[in-house]
Amino acid sequence: MIEIQNVNKIYPDGYHALKNINLTFHKGEVTVLIGPSGCGKSTTMKLINRLILPSNGKILINGDDISTIDPVKLRRNIGYVIQSIGLFPHMTIGRNVGVVPHLKKWDKQRIDKRVEELMDMVGLSASQYKNRYPSELSGGQQQRIGVIRAMAADPEIILMDEPFSALDPISREQLQDDIVRLQQELHKTIVFVTHDMDEALKIADRIVIMQAGVVVQSDKPERILRRPANDFVRSFIGQQRLEQEHAAETSSYDIPLVDDVMIRQPVTIYPNRGLAEAITIMERRRVDSLFITDRNRKLQGIVSIFNVLEHYGNEDMTVADVMKPIAYSLPSGTPLPNAVEMLSLHQLSNLAIVDGTNRLVGLITRGSVVRHLAEVLPVLPPEPEDSNEESAKESGTPDETQNSSAGDAAAADSSGKEV
Repeated sequence: MIEIQNVNKIYPDGYHALKNINLTFHKGEVTVLIGPSGCGKSTTMKLINRLILPSNGKILINGDDISTIDPVKLRRNIGYVIQSIGLFPHMTIGRNVGVVPHLKKWDKQRIDKRVEELMDMVGLSASQYKNRYPSELSGGQQQRIGVIRAMAADPEIILMDEPFSALDPISREQLQDDIVRLQQELHKTIVFVTHDMDEALKIADRIVIMQAGVVVQSDKPERILRRPANDFVRSFIGQQRLEQEHAAETSSYDIPLVDDVMIRQPVTIYPNRGLAEAITIMERRRVDSLFITDRNRKLQGIVSIFNVLEHYGNEDMTVADVMKPIAYSLPSGTPLPNAVEMLSLHQLSNLAIVDGTNRLVGLITRGSVVRHLAEVLPVLPPEPEDSNEESAKESGTPDETQNSSAGDAAAADSSGKEV
């Protein structure tokens, strides 16, 4: 737990950057500091690793006053992610991720194991990427490496200073999803600075809204949306979000979850199976892709018919050799509208649904969403036929139901046992 007690920060020119700050960052939670430029959010965060010293007051970590701790030792036990990423260009990705464990005198075998473990967590295969250099990765991939580098030495606390603000919207959303998923597995104490309220609402357990060096409101996202402290908070949240929250409170319609709609036990295959077996399963189950899981149904990747056919001539290859990382997935319990938005935004045919340990529990497809909507929406009476409709029938217009997506074929067989 981190405590900031009665902290002020006054610069030599008299500028009062922080005014009597009192905050508690709870263990295992993501706390987001948010506010307009110059409000003091980054200054507050930098107090925690002593990049900025307070003019007065105390900062405690697990009850210890950090002013009594050697700053180098302190920082080596706190992960730090910044907007500019800061990867060392002359080091491989593997060495970049392992730099702090190396400084902490971990043995090579332990470092290598940790690097591979973390890279796999964010969908960057260590065998494929660890010997590359930062310049050989995209911006989103580099920032993923920046995030897991901060976690490499298994610190209890991780500080993230607007880490995704320079990325394109799609990469930014993917990394937000990564943070949510990693936090479900690792349960770190994360202090995250942003100016984006949508980002804050997506990842935060608690939001701290700041203005002119003062904490205006600190609470859970739901409570801030329902009870903004003042006009500034109301304006910062945005009228549209407040209206949406009010509509949700007063609506008699229960928003469904992905669990209500998903295809349970989708078709899977183990990573050590051959390519011919993968094609046989796809043909038998009428699907064009297979999720790859281990014996505990933990999701490892996905393989499509195209991946298999590309390497089919090699009898020694397994699906593990040709699989692709899962680009998008959602945790169980996610509201269905979030899944629909992701399917639409990224033009996906399906989405894996996982539990808190990354076990595959279901599959959302466009077809499964349509079937759910057909069940819950009122049926409209048919319009009377006119001569134009009769003409269309006589002209032999093809049946639209025949144009269903191959990616939804899994819905035809939802009993999907592991194979």
